[in-house]
This record gives sequence, structure tokens and C-alpha cells, in this order.
Amino acid sequence: MSDAKTINVSIGSIDDMGARFTAAWHRAEKGEAVGETHLTFQDLPTLLAALTPKRLELLRHVRRNDVPSVRALALTLKRDYRNVHQDVDVLSRLGLLEKSATAVRAPFAEVDARFVL
Repeated sequence: MSDAKTINVSIGSIDDMGARFTAAWHRAEKGEAVGETHLTFQDLPTLLAALTPKRLELLRHVRRNDVPSVRALALTLKRDYRNVHQDVDVLSRLGLLEKSATAVRAPFAEVDARFVL
């Protein structure tokens, strides 16, 4: 895949998201390009529960390979179909995967995750 889109993953509040939105709005008003994508979690445990090692492995595989279906993905990864289906659903709801009748696709080349200790 040639697109090198990045999704910025962080921990923050609704106020943080609002401030980021307002800053982007002001940049857009000035004519600046605004094309970043953000995914914000309320805390570190929630982020880690969503982006487990198995889900990150699945994301990497989908990003690097053509995946025609969830069933094909489960077979390739040698994982239980039900668990893979659940992981694909979670990652799709988060916007990290896209599903269609003919493919499972990872639209982002990079996940930039940051959190303050």
C-alpha cells in the first residue's frame, strides 16, 4: 500500500479533544492544510485493552497483505475465527481497520501512540 497515513493515538479528556479540534479549525481558517487523524482514549488501561499485542499483530498483517475476508485472516494468523472476528470488529469501530464484502484493509501505515507518565 502506498499511502503513508498516520493515526495519532493518545490519552486525553474531552477537553483535550475539543482543544485539538479548535486548533485545527483555526489552522483551516488560515488556509493551512489540516489532515491529521486522532484516536483518543480516556486512560492507559483502556488504550492497552484496545490495542493488545494480538490486535497489533493483526493490524500489521492486514497492512502488509491483501486480506479478502476475516475467515482468511484467521486461517493465515492460525487463530480462532471468533477471536479474530471480535478483534476486527473492535479495530473497525476504532477506525483502525476497514471492512468490506471483499476485503479487510488497514488504512494507516503508522500508529503514533503517545502518553504522558
